Amino acid sequence: MKRKVLFVCVMLMISMAAFAQDNSAAETVVETSYAGILKYFAAALAVGISCIAGGMAVARIGSAAMGAMSENAELSGKALPYAGLAEGICLWGFLVALLILFL
Repeated sequence: MKRKVLFVCVMLMISMAAFAQDNSAAETVVETSYAGILKYFAAALAVGISCIAGGMAVARIGSAAMGAMSENAELSGKALPYAGLAEGICLWGFLVALLILFL
Protein backbone atom coordinates (compact mmCIF):
# COMPACT_ATOMS: atom_id res chain seq x y z
CA MET A 1 0.00 0.00 0.00
CA LYS A 2 2.81 2.40 0.91
CA ARG A 3 4.57 1.72 -2.38
CA LYS A 4 1.43 2.52 -4.34
CA VAL A 5 0.97 5.82 -2.52
CA LEU A 6 4.63 6.73 -3.05
CA PHE A 7 4.40 5.78 -6.73
CA VAL A 8 1.31 7.95 -7.21
CA CYS A 9 3.01 10.89 -5.45
CA VAL A 10 6.12 10.58 -7.62
CA MET A 11 4.05 10.36 -10.80
CA LEU A 12 2.04 13.39 -9.73
CA MET A 13 5.24 15.31 -9.08
CA ILE A 14 6.70 14.35 -12.47
CA SER A 15 3.52 15.31 -14.30
CA MET A 16 3.40 18.65 -12.50
CA ALA A 17 7.00 19.34 -13.45
CA ALA A 18 6.24 18.50 -17.07
CA PHE A 19 3.24 20.82 -17.22
CA ALA A 20 5.03 23.56 -15.28
CA GLN A 21 7.48 24.37 -18.04
CA ASP A 22 6.32 27.60 -19.57
CA ASN A 23 7.75 28.04 -23.06
CA SER A 24 5.90 31.17 -24.05
CA ALA A 25 7.82 34.02 -25.70
CA ALA A 26 6.00 36.70 -23.69
CA GLU A 27 7.38 35.72 -20.32
CA THR A 28 7.23 38.46 -17.71
CA VAL A 29 9.47 39.07 -14.72
CA VAL A 30 6.83 37.94 -12.24
CA GLU A 31 5.32 34.58 -13.09
CA THR A 32 1.63 34.73 -12.30
CA SER A 33 0.53 32.05 -14.73
CA TYR A 34 -0.85 28.70 -13.72
CA ALA A 35 2.37 27.02 -14.90
CA GLY A 36 4.44 29.20 -12.57
CA ILE A 37 2.31 28.30 -9.57
CA LEU A 38 2.43 24.63 -10.52
CA LYS A 39 6.21 24.78 -10.75
CA TYR A 40 6.54 25.96 -7.15
CA PHE A 41 4.05 23.34 -5.97
CA ALA A 42 6.01 20.58 -7.72
CA ALA A 43 9.26 21.79 -6.14
CA ALA A 44 7.65 21.82 -2.71
CA LEU A 45 6.38 18.27 -3.25
CA ALA A 46 9.85 17.12 -4.33
CA VAL A 47 11.47 18.42 -1.16
CA GLY A 48 8.61 17.39 1.13
CA ILE A 49 8.28 13.81 -0.05
CA SER A 50 12.03 13.22 -0.13
CA CYS A 51 12.47 14.61 3.39
CA ILE A 52 9.66 12.45 4.75
CA ALA A 53 11.18 9.38 3.06
CA GLY A 54 14.63 10.28 4.36
CA GLY A 55 13.30 10.65 7.88
CA MET A 56 11.60 7.27 7.71
CA ALA A 57 14.81 5.67 6.42
CA VAL A 58 16.97 7.27 9.11
CA ALA A 59 14.52 6.15 11.80
CA ARG A 60 14.64 2.52 10.68
CA ILE A 61 18.40 2.49 10.13
CA GLY A 62 19.07 4.30 13.40
CA SER A 63 17.00 1.92 15.48
CA ALA A 64 18.62 -1.10 13.82
CA ALA A 65 22.09 0.38 14.32
CA MET A 66 21.44 1.08 18.01
CA GLY A 67 20.19 -2.48 18.48
CA ALA A 68 23.26 -3.89 16.76
CA MET A 69 25.61 -1.66 18.75
CA SER A 70 24.00 -2.72 22.03
CA GLU A 71 24.99 -6.30 21.26
CA ASN A 72 28.39 -5.57 19.71
CA ALA A 73 30.08 -2.20 20.25
CA GLU A 74 32.49 -2.75 17.35
CA LEU A 75 29.67 -2.28 14.84
CA SER A 76 29.34 1.45 15.50
CA GLY A 77 31.76 2.42 12.75
CA LYS A 78 30.05 0.14 10.26
CA ALA A 79 26.43 1.04 11.02
CA LEU A 80 26.48 4.83 11.23
CA PRO A 81 27.49 5.57 7.60
CA TYR A 82 24.24 3.98 6.48
CA ALA A 83 22.31 6.70 8.30
CA GLY A 84 24.29 9.27 6.33
CA LEU A 85 23.40 7.53 3.10
CA ALA A 86 19.74 7.67 4.06
CA GLU A 87 20.00 11.40 4.69
CA GLY A 88 21.25 11.80 1.14
CA ILE A 89 17.69 11.16 -0.03
CA CYS A 90 16.76 14.64 1.20
CA LEU A 91 19.60 16.19 -0.76
CA TRP A 92 18.44 14.49 -3.96
CA GLY A 93 14.94 15.87 -3.42
CA PHE A 94 16.38 19.35 -2.97
CA LEU A 95 18.41 18.95 -6.16
CA VAL A 96 15.30 17.93 -8.08
CA ALA A 97 13.47 20.96 -6.70
CA LEU A 98 16.25 23.27 -7.85
CA LEU A 99 16.14 21.73 -11.31
CA ILE A 100 12.38 22.21 -11.45
CA LEU A 101 12.65 25.85 -10.42
CA PHE A 102 15.57 26.96 -12.57
CA LEU A 103 15.28 24.90 -15.74
